[in-house]
This record gives sequence, C-alpha cells and structure tokens, in this order.
Amino acid sequence: MKQIKGLFLKLLTMGLMLACFVSCVLNEKKLPIMGWRHTEEKTVNGKAVVDTVYQSIADFSFVNQNGEQVTNKDYAGKIYIADFFFTTCPTICPVMKTQMLRVYERIKDNPNVFILSHSIDPEHDSAEVLHSFAERLGVEAPKWNFVTGDKESIYEIGQTSYIVSVAEDKNAPGGYIHSGAFILIDPNRHIRGIYDGTKADQVDRLMNDLPLLEKEFFENN
Repeated sequence: MKQIKGLFLKLLTMGLMLACFVSCVLNEKKLPIMGWRHTEEKTVNGKAVVDTVYQSIADFSFVNQNGEQVTNKDYAGKIYIADFFFTTCPTICPVMKTQMLRVYERIKDNPNVFILSHSIDPEHDSAEVLHSFAERLGVEAPKWNFVTGDKESIYEIGQTSYIVSVAEDKNAPGGYIHSGAFILIDPNRHIRGIYDGTKADQVDRLMNDLPLLEKEFFENN
C-alpha cells in the first residue's frame, strides 16, 4: 500500500512538474519573425558584435476612406493586420472582408491592434468609394483604415515589404490578381504571421496569436 501511495505521489509530482513546464513554455512562446534577414557587424562599447537585421515594412503614405493621410508613423508602437483587396473584386475579397470583420469585432475596443486594408485598384477606389465601402461594413477609421494612393507604391509595398502577390491581369476576374493573406505586423514593423484570410480556421489562429504578440510588446511595459 505504501509503495502504491509512493508511486502515486511520484506520478502526481511528475505531472505537476510537466504541467508547470508546459505552462512556462507556453508563457514564453513568441511568434517567429518572418521574411528575409541578414547579419551586420557593428561596434558597441568598443567591441565588434554581430547583429541580425530583419525585414521590416517600408515607410508609406496613403489616403484613407475619410480623405486623411495615413503613414507608417500612425502605426508606430502598434500591432496591425494588413491585407490587399479592391472593392469590385468578384472572387475572394468578399470572403476576406467577412473574415476580417470577425477580427474587427475582436479588436475594436483594443487600443493596441489595428487593421490596414490596401486597395489595389486606386483608379476606381477613391476615398469616397472606400468610405461608402466601410460604411456598408459598419466599420470606422482609424481602427480599420481602407487606403488608396499611388498604384506603383501600393504594388511595391505589397510585393517587397508584405511579400504578397499584387498585380494587374486582364484575364483575371475583376482585372487583378492578389493574395488573400492577412499579414500580422508587430510594433517594430516586422512580419510575425501570414494567414489565409479566406479560411476561418486560419483567421482563428490569427486571433489566437494576437495575445502572444501583445504580451511580448505591451505586458509589463
């Protein structure tokens, strides 16, 4: 009986230790930094050190649905989710916006997290068109900015900073092809997650990842 009791206590102790270990691992979990990276050597306090430089989102300046200028400075110190779309898109955009509305409802009272949607058809998607589009969705800036601007600038930042496909294609439905990705950006302008915005389970994962990123940047700060 004593041997059984002793074995039970050992198993209980091991179980508690395992639970503690798992809890610690989860608490320390951080999302990866995605994209390219390279190392640079620099001098700190007279000593040569090697530093890793991660890909970051380039500076930008666009106009939102209210006709207001929106730049990278508006997202300084904030988490945001970016995507690319156009208002007349007949394929994946309606699904993406339905899924992003789920994210919006989750974060609308959260001061740390925002949404930035880039139109890839700025010739049609003026600020006025985007304003009507946002009104139909029932969302407001700056929590969710829909931006338009110079087409080349939008395509360049999509392809080189956010690493998503953005292009005109006369043979594609609506005349454009683009990624359905939701891209999670941290306050340091690094990509921390890329999710398929047309799939509910991927968007669930995005929403589950948000608290991890918030903990990394805002807890105890």
